Amino acid sequence: MLPSGPVPYLRRAIAFARVEFAALSALMIIGLGVAAFAELADDMTETDGRNFDQAVLWALRPAADPSNALGPWWLETAANDLTALGGISVLTLFAVAAVGFLLIQRKRLSAVLLVLGLLGGVALSEGLKALFERERPPSAYQAVETLNASFPSGHALLSTVFYLSLAVMLSRAFPRRRLKIYVLGVGILIAVLVGLTRIYLAAHWATDVFAGWSIGAAWAMALWLVSHAVGRRQARAHAALVDEPALVET
Repeated sequence: MLPSGPVPYLRRAIAFARVEFAALSALMIIGLGVAAFAELADDMTETDGRNFDQAVLWALRPAADPSNALGPWWLETAANDLTALGGISVLTLFAVAAVGFLLIQRKRLSAVLLVLGLLGGVALSEGLKALFERERPPSAYQAVETLNASFPSGHALLSTVFYLSLAVMLSRAFPRRRLKIYVLGVGILIAVLVGLTRIYLAAHWATDVFAGWSIGAAWAMALWLVSHAVGRRQARAHAALVDEPALVET
C-alpha cells in the first residue's frame, strides 16, 4: 500500500536536506581550508607572519636550549609521546589495523578511500614542502630531530587527514548522535594535540601547523565527498565496491 498524506514526503525531504547539508558543509570546509592555507603561505613570507612565529617560539622556548621550555618537566615528555601519533610509522600501523577492521565489516569503499587518503596526504605534504622549502626553527630550540622542509607541518597534515577521515567513517556505524559527535570530537582532538606538540617541541613554526591543519581538513573533506558521491552512485548500481551493512552475528 502506498503511503498517503504529507508526512512521508516531509520525512524524505528532511532526510534529503540533511544529506545535502552535510555535503555543503564539506564543500565549505574545503573552501575555507584552501583559503586559510593560501593566506598562511602568503603570511609566512611577510614580516608580520614571521614576527608571530618568532613570538610563539620565544614564548614556549625562552632560551636557545631544548631543556628550557615553558611548563613542568613532564610536559615535554608527554609532548614527545603524543607527537608520535602523527608520525608516518604510527599512522601506517593504525591504517593497517583500520583497513583490516573496515574490510571485515565489508566497508570496502571506506577502506580504499582511507588508504588513498593517507597516501595522498603524504604526497601532498612532501610536494608542498618541496615547493615552499621553508627552514625550520633553529636547531638550538628543537627538542626533537627533524627532516626536510618546515611548511606545512607533515604531522599536522597527516594526523588531520587520517584521524578526521577515520572518525567520519566510524561515526556512520553509530546510530545515536551523541556517539557520532564523540567519535568526531576524539578524532579532531588527536589531530589538534599532535599539531600543538610540533609547536611546543619547536619542530615547526606555528603557521606551519596551522597550514597543515587547514589543508589536511580540506583533503579529508574532499575524501568524504568522494565517498559520499561514489557510495550513492554505486548503491544504485549495486556495485561490489560499495560499503555494505555490517553483519550481525547471532
